[in-house]
Amino acid sequence: MEQRKIRRLDTEALWGYALKALGGRAHSSGELREKLRRRAEREGDVDDVLRRLKESGYLNDQRFAEGFAGARLTNEKFGKTRVIQDLRQRRVAPALAEKTVQKVYRDVDESALIEDWIRRKYRNAPRETLFQQDKDLAAAYRRLLRAGFRTGEIVRVLKQFAKNPELLDSWEEYAPARIEEDGTE
Repeated sequence: MEQRKIRRLDTEALWGYALKALGGRAHSSGELREKLRRRAEREGDVDDVLRRLKESGYLNDQRFAEGFAGARLTNEKFGKTRVIQDLRQRRVAPALAEKTVQKVYRDVDESALIEDWIRRKYRNAPRETLFQQDKDLAAAYRRLLRAGFRTGEIVRVLKQFAKNPELLDSWEEYAPARIEEDGTE
């Protein structure tokens, strides 16, 4: 099978490519830099285009991070840790990601967010049979960790839904190790 050759772009074509990419969806500077690097004829053109985009107001990492974190909170109801990870994957500077997420989540009650998340993910299961077995509880715990919630808050909320809440008393200390050993959901 023949491999398709990527057409290299000069400065003006790279500018158009960047505008088209930003028109499709918002990007962080780091994300867009990688896209432009793959297409640029000359390495120096990438920095020139990024500078022009920032000066024109088309590219702003602070605005991108705030919009992204706000959307993740509003739409997916993820915890802070997950949103910070996702921002870092999108090449937002770690300090900016942390500061932005703290700002966006400032007035958010994490326990209420976890309860909403459980109700949404397990909406078809009757509450009295929700977490009757240890493995169901462990699976819910792992899912909540991946959704970006803190261990202490997860355990506190899961106690409200568990058939045997006393099982969770030692989890804050041992649960991460149990999850790494098990690894399944």
